[in-house]
Amino acid sequence: MVEQTDKDERHKARQQKLKQKVDARIEAAQDEKGLFLIITGNGKGKSTSGFGTIARAVGHGQKCGVAQFIKGTWDCGERNLLQSHGVDFAVMATGFTWETQNKAADAAAAQETWTECKKMLADERYDVVLLDELTYMVTYDYIDLDEVIEAITNRPVMQSVIVTGRSAHRSLIELADTVSEVRNVKHAFESGIKARKGVDW
Repeated sequence: MVEQTDKDERHKARQQKLKQKVDARIEAAQDEKGLFLIITGNGKGKSTSGFGTIARAVGHGQKCGVAQFIKGTWDCGERNLLQSHGVDFAVMATGFTWETQNKAADAAAAQETWTECKKMLADERYDVVLLDELTYMVTYDYIDLDEVIEAITNRPVMQSVIVTGRSAHRSLIELADTVSEVRNVKHAFESGIKARKGVDW
């Protein structure tokens, strides 16, 4: 019993020290502004994370906008739900670029969607804007990197922006406030398992 009491006391002391450190960091973090977040990497869940943040913001009564590059023609559970809750969508009409195999058409569709993005990024009514799969558009040179940086840098000060997609450009990573990398450990598709409605899309 004495040994257990000692363990409990040591645990309590460790937790108190941890709380003091966390409280100090919370106290020091007093700047308030919109955030620029990047969710990148080769693993599954980048778009899911971005949409989760949009859902969270909507739950707090915030105004949100979403641009979807690459997966625009697919039925999208997130879009089905969020549009009914007032989220504005700009959807690239061509879908997967490896299906169209038409660079000119894809570039034109990307530019059309990017035009809508720039409107959202300049509009202070939007609390959070998700640019889903934007990294591919930069990689393929469908959208100019400097133009993306300028639009994100000059957005309203309290607006947060989320960019998702593989291989985020280092300049975007340097600009971002928070960067998360999703690592692929294992994926059902690699075992021949079909994508599942409600889980994968």
